[in-house]
Amino acid sequence: MKKSNLSESQIIRILASQSNGRTVSDICREQGISQATFYNWKSKYSGMDVSQLKQLKEMERDLAQYKKIVAELTLQNTVLKDVIEKKL
Repeated sequence: MKKSNLSESQIIRILASQSNGRTVSDICREQGISQATFYNWKSKYSGMDVSQLKQLKEMERDLAQYKKIVAELTLQNTVLKDVIEKKL
């Protein structure tokens, strides 16, 4: 999937312009995007403002860090179990 040239805060502003009474086709024509892209963005970012987006990104970074920690600890646990089984 191609990455958008627009930042997420710009996408949120584009979505907000629809709530100001503009039609989807006008917005898509002006921004050079398809209506499918617009509705995909709407399903992902609907109801968000920029501060909520920043908070979401921060939480995603934290979650990725926690997943990495769990993976490392699981690997260590497996290695220790293998060492214990070989000694017995």
